[in-house]
Amino acid sequence: MSYDPPRPAGRLLLTPEDKEAPARTRRLRGLGLGKQPEPALDAFADRLAHLTGAPYAMVNFIDEDRQFFAGLHLPEVRQAVPAGRPEVGRWLPRDHGYCPHVVVRRKALVLEDVRDYPRFAGNPIVYEYGIHSYLGAPLIDTTGMVLGTVCVADAAPRPWGRTGLETIKSTAAELAARLERCEEGGLPL
Repeated sequence: MSYDPPRPAGRLLLTPEDKEAPARTRRLRGLGLGKQPEPALDAFADRLAHLTGAPYAMVNFIDEDRQFFAGLHLPEVRQAVPAGRPEVGRWLPRDHGYCPHVVVRRKALVLEDVRDYPRFAGNPIVYEYGIHSYLGAPLIDTTGMVLGTVCVADAAPRPWGRTGLETIKSTAAELAARLERCEEGGLPL
């Protein structure tokens, strides 16, 4: 038997104001990112899921209006989605999830059980998608622009620990460097 807490009556935490969103949107367009799935970024998300043991892994680019998972790893064996819950896809509204917080904070975020953090527990991905743990880090290029995030999530609480934090931060730095090399030399990811 599982327990799904009732949906919160109001928002406990608004999505933070993102003053860099217009500049980020232009930068992502210039890099050709954030509009379509990228096989190399799907492979990167697969590797990230393997490294962390997480069932969900994403490379997420955030523009002014929404989030786009250009790289996405979903569980190989997916259970039936409970009635009323959407399946995880490539797009999310900006007010869903924790990546917008990572982008604005400009630093990694570790939530071993999001329900333990009142400021994050009311986020729509908890009750709409059943996500209960999150680990994410910003993709910061050499200009200082945060392009998006790399993140992993799980439907169960998860002790990410120092190893998880180090992994997510190092993979974010690796991918940010790869994205810039692609821009400079047209190299494949």
